[in-house]
Amino acid sequence: MIITDWIHTIAGFFILLSLALGVDSSPLFHSKYWLFFTAFVGLNFFQFGFTKFCPMGIILKALGVPAK
Repeated sequence: MIITDWIHTIAGFFILLSLALGVDSSPLFHSKYWLFFTAFVGLNFFQFGFTKFCPMGIILKALGVPAK
């Protein structure tokens, strides 16, 4: 897998996990404040669309994940 594949996979996991922990009707509910993490991931996707800057991409590149 390349960096973009990992970014989408990790972001999707974070979104699903934070929704599971933040939605009242979830059996894994912990606190509604987990929804802020969902918003954080969404905002990172949004700002990437304008700036092409992705902190997760920098981390993955430093870990040696191939770009292409």
